[in-house]
Amino acid sequence: MPFMLPPDANGILPDRMIAAMADAGLILPEYPFVESQIQPASLDLRLGDIAYRVRASFLPGPGATVAERIDELKLHEIDLSDGAVLETNCVYIVPLLESLALPPQIVAAANPKSSTGRLDVFTRVIADGTRRFDMIGAGYHGPLYAEISPKTFPVLLREGSRLSQVRFRAGDAILNADELDALHGAERLVDIDDADLANGVALSVDLSGENTSGFVGYRAKRHTGVVDIDRRGGYAVDEFWEPIPARPDGSLILDPGEFYILASKEAVQVPPDYAAEMVPFDPLVGEFRVHYAGFFDPGFGYAGAGGQGARAVLEVRSREVPFILEHGQIVGRLVYEKMLSRPDAMYGQRIGSNYQAQGLKLSKHFRV
Repeated sequence: MPFMLPPDANGILPDRMIAAMADAGLILPEYPFVESQIQPASLDLRLGDIAYRVRASFLPGPGATVAERIDELKLHEIDLSDGAVLETNCVYIVPLLESLALPPQIVAAANPKSSTGRLDVFTRVIADGTRRFDMIGAGYHGPLYAEISPKTFPVLLREGSRLSQVRFRAGDAILNADELDALHGAERLVDIDDADLANGVALSVDLSGENTSGFVGYRAKRHTGVVDIDRRGGYAVDEFWEPIPARPDGSLILDPGEFYILASKEAVQVPPDYAAEMVPFDPLVGEFRVHYAGFFDPGFGYAGAGGQGARAVLEVRSREVPFILEHGQIVGRLVYEKMLSRPDAMYGQRIGSNYQAQGLKLSKHFRV
């Protein structure tokens, strides 16, 4: 079945176009898609049946394949058919069940799923011949691989587990300053009157404790048990997380190497005809990393999809030195992009979204 886009197509492909790409042979799954694998503006990627423990992370670079680099760097192979535990601070490469045969006008970009980021499982997608993680160029034909490195909890994975998602774009869909200002005027993208819209919607950290019964987030515990990536609501919070009480001065000292779940001060929403992405934080402003998982689907926090604004959950890790976060400090920016068309199912509708209308919230693996 042919797949055609108009020459001036400019936007993120919605769910039905992703399905049409698969029907046209542009996405090549080893097995048929499963329920909810196609999201409003992205496709979940599934792990294959084998993981390779490798000596180090790598990029193949032009003219090289990921398989060739695996042969050079692998330490051993792990069968994922019946599930296996991946240990913390090790690097694994897993071939994915989906490969691509992209046309010249479509590029793809990957990101961890929200639940993956909230478990501190560092994962990126690699393609043959690439110089960058998570970026697949126009016209790419070939396999995809996941690089996986659990940082805090050992995780149990199996063939078919979904850690990453991929978006497909035609053209340059990012809203410019005037377009973003107009959209905020029409839809009120954040629930504050003096929104900072320079280079995207600024999000700051909530350390007041006012919205969360006097605590501001969670710090991950060390030396815990294994988390089964596919087990929903299976674990007690206190076995894996330590709640962080609010301080009178509204600050939090991030300890190097520790992992935190915090929330944005602002409630945000993504209207149905747009998608958003949390962009990497400027390292010149602070020695910490925020948000492993950056995709926000159409309808996130949107009243018409069951939300009334939703806090952005922040996955935070300090770098080399202790760093003080202050209440209201800007920690990231949300960049908005146009959809090619409105998706058939928005975030929160018919797809079992776990984080619609969320506040501070751990991943779906933990019992509330």
